Amino acid sequence: MKHVRFTAALLVASAAFASSVLAQEVVFKDPTGDDKGPGTYTYPTDKVYKPGSFDLTELKVKASGDKLDISVGVNTNLEDPWNMGGGFSTQMIFVFIDTDGKEGSGNMKAPAGLNVAFAPGSGWEKCIILSPQQQNRVKTEAEQKSAAMKDSIVVPGRTRGQGRNITASVSLKDIGAGDVTKWGYQVVMQSNEGFPDKADLLTRKVNEFEGQHRFGGGNDGDCDPHAIDVLAGKGTGDKSEIDAQYKMLAYECNPDGTSKKMATLEMVRK
Repeated sequence: MKHVRFTAALLVASAAFASSVLAQEVVFKDPTGDDKGPGTYTYPTDKVYKPGSFDLTELKVKASGDKLDISVGVNTNLEDPWNMGGGFSTQMIFVFIDTDGKEGSGNMKAPAGLNVAFAPGSGWEKCIILSPQQQNRVKTEAEQKSAAMKDSIVVPGRTRGQGRNITASVSLKDIGAGDVTKWGYQVVMQSNEGFPDKADLLTRKVNEFEGQHRFGGGNDGDCDPHAIDVLAGKGTGDKSEIDAQYKMLAYECNPDGTSKKMATLEMVRK
């Protein structure tokens, strides 16, 4: 009997050890106060867009078993003023993952409505969208407005907001095999738009002047990045990463509002 009990205890301990070994986690920090896109953007004027709502503070990715857990932090307590049901309303977050690190591999453009590109060596294989909208609607929008990359877009079944963190879990098989600590990551902080432009994937536009439900400080054409905050540098939260963000999101417009130089993002890596 003692031998049986010892064997059972050993098996439990071994399973726990194996589980801890298999679990992988990576955390990136982002400095506060840089929720200004390329340095000029301002929030919409409606009170639902609280200061800090789009100020990215952290990305945490953890793989354990067959699941990948995502957590994104913001610089204010989350609220649900539009009664979306998931604990938050105004945020819309795109988490891009470069799973192979190969130059010339992956998507070099972003889903419709973000107006950003990706630098050589920073192409992404998967994009996880964290939205307060229902999964079916986000998937349908992706299929209709970003059809060429729809198979690279992953929408969690449920996304929750609590405190200052927006979280979700997806199946690892939908992302791919590999060590999550070796992958490259980028986060684009956007705003949930229930009535998007016909070419935008549930994203809110940035105009020259802010309005009730429009960000300001950009361009009324379609040449400015619709990205309020992103990861930059080494993702440590150092204040130098503010300038690094502004440089990545720098853009130029032609007189007719088309893009002359598109904002170009780089992945952050451990």
